[in-house]
Amino acid sequence: MSRILTVKTTAFGDQKPGTSGLRKRVGVFQSQANYAENFIQSILAAAVEPAEQQCAVLVVGGDGRYYNKHVIQLIIQMAAANGIGCLVIGQNGILSTPAVSCIIRKIKAIGGIILTASHNPGGPDGDFGIKYNISSGGPAPEPVTEKIFQLSKTIEEYAICPDLKVDLTTIGKQQFDLENKFKPFTVEIVDSVEAYTNMLRNIFDFSALKEILSGPNQLKIRLDAMHGVMGPYVKKILCEELGAPANSAVNCAPLEDFGGHHPDPNLTYAADLVQAMETGDYDFGAAFDGDGDRNMILGKHGFFVNPSDSVAVIAANIFTIPYFQRTGVRGFARSMPTSGALDRVAKATKIALYETPTGWKFFGNLMDANKLSLCGEESFGTGSDHIREKDGLWAVLAWLSIIAKRKQSVEVIMQEHWQKYGRNFFTRYDYEEVDAAAAGKIMKDLETLMLDRAFIGHKFTVCEEEYVVDKADNFEYCDPVDGSISRNQGLRIIFTDGSRLIFRLSGTGSAGATIRIYIDSYYKDASKICKDPQAMLAPLIKIALKISQIHERTGRTSPTVIT
Repeated sequence: MSRILTVKTTAFGDQKPGTSGLRKRVGVFQSQANYAENFIQSILAAAVEPAEQQCAVLVVGGDGRYYNKHVIQLIIQMAAANGIGCLVIGQNGILSTPAVSCIIRKIKAIGGIILTASHNPGGPDGDFGIKYNISSGGPAPEPVTEKIFQLSKTIEEYAICPDLKVDLTTIGKQQFDLENKFKPFTVEIVDSVEAYTNMLRNIFDFSALKEILSGPNQLKIRLDAMHGVMGPYVKKILCEELGAPANSAVNCAPLEDFGGHHPDPNLTYAADLVQAMETGDYDFGAAFDGDGDRNMILGKHGFFVNPSDSVAVIAANIFTIPYFQRTGVRGFARSMPTSGALDRVAKATKIALYETPTGWKFFGNLMDANKLSLCGEESFGTGSDHIREKDGLWAVLAWLSIIAKRKQSVEVIMQEHWQKYGRNFFTRYDYEEVDAAAAGKIMKDLETLMLDRAFIGHKFTVCEEEYVVDKADNFEYCDPVDGSISRNQGLRIIFTDGSRLIFRLSGTGSAGATIRIYIDSYYKDASKICKDPQAMLAPLIKIALKISQIHERTGRTSPTVIT
């Protein structure tokens, strides 16, 4: 019989969930008494009505980073004490973010708690995060995260069963009797990969994928799990199920510090994969982030597929995937900073296109209203309405399905796409861990400059290229489903030729602020579409740096990351 304690606590003022939950340095959680407990209690109070507690089921899992196992035990102890009926937890605490969404939807859970800081570094000196997903399987919308935040600011006590310990290694159900509770508390440990694999079997043609990965004309692939959560999924699905050689998958053991690396699948942090692909030994390469929702696609000799182009190519070839042959296509969507490549496909196919703020919850709202089938963000996130999260392995299997059908290389598929639709040259400059106050001042001053009436019509001449400002604003989104308004979603400068400069403060960091600059310009001229993006965008990059004065004001000489 486990005892239930009520523990007095003091509220913290900094537990406002960002784009994807609460992310802080590990030290913030470890050094401040009750920091994690307060936030968990606030989630449980916001998520479950008292009358629903006994029959409520919550899914719990994480990306395997440092501090995950400790906090999973806290969640178990506190869920029991708060009257939650059942927790479903991935074996060893491991569940990718897409798998959590999948399981929530499959078992009709009230929601799930995901322990991840996504693509941020791990280890004792790295980052930790707690994220709540709702019953649709998607990230909690703003009214829910705001409720959690308000509760966290006024919390005075939390409930916990301190003696309750759960074996996370053994698959099966465990039941615990609690004092003053009529029903036992149940914890079910499940295979981390099984439900997600079954879902993918019903989306893709596994026999066609097996043919190209293990048949006589085998496609040579290299998949880098970056020591994040995706290792077990890649090994099980790509190697065991689809027959790719075991050495096709690398860095597949989830490590608490991601092997000392930054688990962000881009050209900077996935440099090992880039180098391996540049040798020409592999036809197809992909990398995943810490929690498995992001992906990077590479072709032979390191040919890079920009994420904005990736979702556009999947859209243009969407019926190579059996799932869409059955369901049809309801609509496409991209986040506002993502290039307009998807728009070209939507226009050609006469399929509705939605432009949303950054954040998967906006896509989820459209999906739940049957308005959206495929979507993507330039931040290496791609997905569909099969779940309510971006899904890195789904994107890889989508690309492999296109290759299996077209029997062409990644590079040829991409080049033929540009020949047909034209090309949106796109790049993103990230300035990470900028002083938060300084970053805010840069954005405020830039907005003041942009919203001056004289700015519209202003002419910039750089390298003999001329750009005239057609529109300047702070992006605002009216959700077509519920009519809610999301303001201050990014500063946009749109030129008369359709080129765009976008400036945003990112909500995914744990320290300081990240300023992101996005540059997007469209060309239809066949003689230009295969040129280097940095060269093609050089004039616009100069304009962006000039008007923001970001180097002068931050002391930086270059971005932290260029995508």
